Amino acid sequence: MAFVIPDSLLNAYATNNRINLYLLEHLPEEVWRMKAPGGKGRDAAGIFVHMHNVRLMWLKAIGTAEMPAKLEPSTATKADVKEALEASSLAVGAVLQRALASDGKVKGFKPDAGSFLAYLLAHDAHHRGQITMLARHCGHAVSQSAMFGLWEWGTR
Repeated sequence: MAFVIPDSLLNAYATNNRINLYLLEHLPEEVWRMKAPGGKGRDAAGIFVHMHNVRLMWLKAIGTAEMPAKLEPSTATKADVKEALEASSLAVGAVLQRALASDGKVKGFKPDAGSFLAYLLAHDAHHRGQITMLARHCGHAVSQSAMFGLWEWGTR
């Protein structure tokens, strides 16, 4: 079977979202609403909500017909975030799939679908790092095994 680049890129995006959900599942409950020492910045709930809502921002800019619901950082539960990340990942994945199957362009994002994918992966990875650091600074670090699990892309 031949290696198919669009399929590989779509698989990478889907895996990225499963890694997000893995972190959500393994985040200590105590951290969900804890503010960073000093009180500045988002709590973990707010960071996860931001990840979802940025996807919605892009879906709106692209002009996607079906839009998942926006979340509010102050009220979102882990279950809400899980459902929202699954929905927005599917919607963005569909945008990527269409772009990769046609001219490689994503409306409103230059230069191309590959760069859009790289942006999305970098954005999520940045915020996963923020969440794990927040947990550590709040005295409830994500377990060592879960931290290693964030890198197990071949099994997620």
